[in-house]
Formats: sequence, structure tokens, C-alpha cells
Amino acid sequence: MDPSLSLLSTDEQNTPHVPLKVLSVVLTRLDCARMEEPTADDEDSLDDAECSEYLISLQEKSEEKLPQFLKTHSGCCGEKPCLQCDMRFLRPHQCVECGIKFSQASDLKTHQRTHTGEKPHQCVECGIKFSQASDLKTHQRTHTGEKPHQCVECGIKFSQASDLKTHQRTHTGEKPHQCVECGIKFSQASDLKTHQRTHTGEKPHQCVECGMRFSHASNFKTHRRRHTGEKPYRCVECGTHFSRPSILKTHQRTHTGERPYGCERCGMSFSQASALKGHQRTHTGEKPHTCAECGVSFSLPTNLRRHQRMHTGEKPYRCVQCGASFSQSSHLKSHQRMHTGEKPYRCLLCGMSFTQAATLTTHQRTHAEQKPYRCEQCGMPFSRVANLKTHQKRHAGEKPYICRICSKCFTTSREHNRHQAVHSEHKS
Repeated sequence: MDPSLSLLSTDEQNTPHVPLKVLSVVLTRLDCARMEEPTADDEDSLDDAECSEYLISLQEKSEEKLPQFLKTHSGCCGEKPCLQCDMRFLRPHQCVECGIKFSQASDLKTHQRTHTGEKPHQCVECGIKFSQASDLKTHQRTHTGEKPHQCVECGIKFSQASDLKTHQRTHTGEKPHQCVECGIKFSQASDLKTHQRTHTGEKPHQCVECGMRFSHASNFKTHRRRHTGEKPYRCVECGTHFSRPSILKTHQRTHTGERPYGCERCGMSFSQASALKGHQRTHTGEKPHTCAECGVSFSLPTNLRRHQRMHTGEKPYRCVQCGASFSQSSHLKSHQRMHTGEKPYRCLLCGMSFTQAATLTTHQRTHAEQKPYRCEQCGMPFSRVANLKTHQKRHAGEKPYICRICSKCFTTSREHNRHQAVHSEHKS
């Protein structure tokens, strides 16, 4: 008697509905897979026995499925290993284009569409075509809103199983995609691919308007809005539109008063991380942004750009009322108050109002007799920095105002104007 029959009970061997021919195939398959009786120390043999038991179970449940199983699960002559045992799967269907093999003809047929470009499955809603029916089914969920894949941790639903798998890594912390250059790990392959461009310097996304290149598609998309003027993100409070969601989020803090970024040294809070970073330089004295024209350094890049306009003469802020142009937006805003008559800065002591905060600050010193600006040479205090600068010219002997009639020089414009009045009196 065949030793493989010992795997079957007496009742199983005598089961009338099992065809002898099929049973013989199963027993021959078992004998090929087992090769010898398993022992307690032989885990591979035990795994083979487990898979052999599955063969018998499959044959008992459905005789129709057995031939297909035997075809793919073809033992020592196969090509692809089984995850349950040492047996291997046969992959008889090979692509003539690239040599990849498949266990089923249908899988080969689907694969060949990657070479031919054939996309027989079309969406009736939008007309997009797909090479696989499964891809079409997934796409159709964008129209139906169906999200069958739900995260058991937080309940968020997804239309694709792959998106759920990627999302679950936010809970598990799994980052299977590692950069071979620096070792940084990522949860998504796309994030790794984008990161690798920092090493290669690759910038595949180029703007057709100005030629600028970007490594991230998202940065490229945001940049294009500078040319198109598109601002898709709208504040629900005031209706202002923005080109980026991050700018909208920062703007919304002007309504909520939220200031999440606090200075550890002095406790001041800011609505923007960049504002906090710039503020911290007042403690450290760091001024990393230097003007290439004159060498003056600034703590913030915005201050450097504002300063550079002194060299270029650029005045991008224009008044729509009178056409006057300004190098700073704050100067334009102050100027516009001349047209509107608005004076938002009010002195709490006397009630006087001013168009500029700086003018109010100077005025308040008349009440407090505050003179914070002191001459380093003689110690004389002043309430305004302009008065201090005029005073310092006297020490330096500087007289920039020259009379056109007698060539006499003066330190201040007031002295110069008073002198010219003398010439006017003589003429009269």
C-alpha cells in the first residue's frame, strides 16, 4: 500500500464520491511534496504536511477547484514559493515583451496592456479609460463618494485600500521607505521619491511663464498662481482670498486673535512662526540677511527686501486716488489716510488723533517730557530722532544746505530758508 495513504483515515480512503483518478493525483502530489515522514524537529516537513492537508480538504469540498490548485501549486518543479510551506507555484504564462511570468492567462492579458497602451474599461461619467476593471471600479468611487475602506483606529474612510494602508502608518509609525543617501525614512514611496531630489538636485517641474523649476509638484502648482492670479482659498470672516492654505490659516488668526508661537525668553506671542523667529534675533543679535549693495544686515528677509528698494528705486505700491507710488505698503496705507481723513491713532491724554502711529508716539513724549534719543558727544536729549540727527550735524560741521545766491552753508533747512528770506527782502 502506498505510504501516503496513511495520511487518510479508513473512512476517507473508502469515501465513495471521491473518484479514484482524482484521489490518485492527490496521493501522488502528497508523496511528491512530503518525500518523507515529518518529524518533530523538521519544521519544513510539518509545513509541507499542513499544505498537503489543505489539498485533501480542497478535494473534499470541491472537485472542480482541485485541477486549478494542482496546476498552480505544482511542487518542486514550480517557480514561486508558497508562504505556508516549501512548495512552489507554477507560472506558465510569460510576457514576450519583458519576460515577466504569471500563473493565470488573465493576469498576463492585463499585464500586456502596459505595453500596448490598451484601456478597454471606460468611465461612463467622465470618459476616463483604464487598463484594468479594478482601476475603473476604484475611480468610480470619486463620482459616487463611496469609501468602503475604514480605519479601525480613528474611523476615517477611504475609497482605496492602498490609501487606507498608507493612513494606518500614521497610527503605527511605520516608515518602510528609507533613503539610501541619508537614512531618513518615509511612510509613503512618493514622499521618498520627492525627498531624493534634494540629493540629486532634480527639479522636473518647470514653469512655462518664467522658467523657474521645482522639485515638488505642489510648490510648482502654488507658484503658477502668481502668474494666473488664482486665489482659491477664501476667508469666511472677511471674504479675502489667498493663493495658499497656509497663508489663509495665518490670516484667520487676525480674526481669532490666536498667537500659538511664544518666545521662551520674554513671553511674547506671535501668530506666525516666521515672526517668532525674527523676534528671537532681537535677543541673539543675529542678522543673517545682508544687502549685496552696501553690506547692511537685517534680521528679517522682508526688511532686506524693503531696504533694497532704496538702491533699485522700486516703488511697487501705488495709490489709486492720486497715482503716488511708495516703496513700502505701510507708507501707502498711511498716505491713503490723507484722502480718507482717517486718523486711527488717538492720544489718551489730550484726545488728539493722528494718521500714523509714529506721529502719535512722538506727540506723547510732549506729555511725558520723554526724550529717549541722546547725543553721544554732548549728552543732549531729544524727543525725536530727526532732531538728534540735525543736532549731530553741528558736531560734525556738516552744512548740506547751500544758498544759491551767496553760497553760504547751513546745517538745517530751517536756517537755510530763514537766510533766503533776507535776500528776498533786499530785492524788494
